[in-house]
Amino acid sequence: MVLFSMARPRGVLALMAMTSLVTVWLCRLPQLNTTDIARGPIVQRHLDLSLPDAPFIGWPLQRVCSETVWTPGLVFVCDNNSGGIGNIRNYILTCLRYAIDAGATGLVMPRIRVRSEKHLSDITAENYQLFTYFFDEPHFRLSLQSSCPQITIYDTTDDVPDGPVPFKAQEVTPKHLGRRGGCDTRDHNKHTGLFASAFANHLRSTAAQFNLPHPPSPEHPRIFRLTWGVQFEWPVFRDGPEFASTFGGLLRFRPDILALGNKVVAHMRRHARQFDADSASGRFVGYHLRTENDALDFWPNYANQSKAYLTRSQQMGYDMKAGYLATGNETEAHKFFKDATVLHGMRVTTKHLLLENHKDDLAALEKLMWDQQALVDFIVLLHSDFFLGVSPSSFSINVALKRHLQAEGLHSRPWRIGGEGDGRSWLMGNYQHFWEHWLFMYEAMWP
Repeated sequence: MVLFSMARPRGVLALMAMTSLVTVWLCRLPQLNTTDIARGPIVQRHLDLSLPDAPFIGWPLQRVCSETVWTPGLVFVCDNNSGGIGNIRNYILTCLRYAIDAGATGLVMPRIRVRSEKHLSDITAENYQLFTYFFDEPHFRLSLQSSCPQITIYDTTDDVPDGPVPFKAQEVTPKHLGRRGGCDTRDHNKHTGLFASAFANHLRSTAAQFNLPHPPSPEHPRIFRLTWGVQFEWPVFRDGPEFASTFGGLLRFRPDILALGNKVVAHMRRHARQFDADSASGRFVGYHLRTENDALDFWPNYANQSKAYLTRSQQMGYDMKAGYLATGNETEAHKFFKDATVLHGMRVTTKHLLLENHKDDLAALEKLMWDQQALVDFIVLLHSDFFLGVSPSSFSINVALKRHLQAEGLHSRPWRIGGEGDGRSWLMGNYQHFWEHWLFMYEAMWP
């Protein structure tokens, strides 16, 4: 038998060699973590992180925790919060981010301060409620401890081993630990990259000042509570878009409120289909009218908000006939209904009206406190086909930034402040002056 061999051209041989090298190189690359710590395998690239019940993706948090130098016996308390869901959610997340950077190995389960039901502007009058007042505690515990097992969660301050009796936490203001010469007092913390070392120096100096054991230890813990007002300090994209886009997923609304919100969404879709025969899905616009009696004087008033919302609705070109209104001001809600119908032929409704013929669900809604009912609005607005809100409401900003995650999810870039929106949301307001118009909130709000 005669064997014939054909010589391959040099270009083909070079291509084969290159292909082999690329194959070997790819095999050595770290594999993308496609595991949702709480729920198992997922396809992260196409996951809609704007949904209120989106799975928590833990590897960005896990990465940050793996880079941290931990201090046994250091405990943080994250309960010095107040206001509505936008403020409280952001306070807890920002406090936790500081705690991780400080190397705290203990976290007391956050509590929520409740505002006065009679005087909404009094945001510190009432006693604290448990974490479950707003959030899903089992989800928080599992997600945090799976991603950051270095942190032990204590139920209450009394559960911290060898804690002081009576309990008293040491208060600290993170921005006071760096030299901020020339900065506006409302500025973000420009020293987040140096916070770990600055806090370590603070531990050392205060231990010497007050004759405390140093470093802290499980037998001699040191417990810190951040001062009020830190919620808009941390530049959320400091740790990359993956972390910014997923960290807020630790705080999922509690299951019964999620279920109620999803029912209102379904009723809203049916309501919308009555007025739009061309839409089988029941498309609707979501509005946040922020004119309750605790609104600050310099915020846009009803006339400003309603005119901007309804004009924008027409300009969008979506021709949606149904709207959902989130507001705590019943009088001005009826004014908005009338203006929307008379001027634009749009039928606008609210959660209470949608549940009128569903007595059990309406009763469940009315059992909720004022800020708890706002969570139902938050859920419905996340599902709306377009959202219009007002700046500088932390509620509106939080909804818009969460909705912004739909397009690119894990790889979302920051919201463009004061522009035309992202095709999903638009916020009316003043954008000329960074501090006076509170534009710093956009850079420090966790989606």
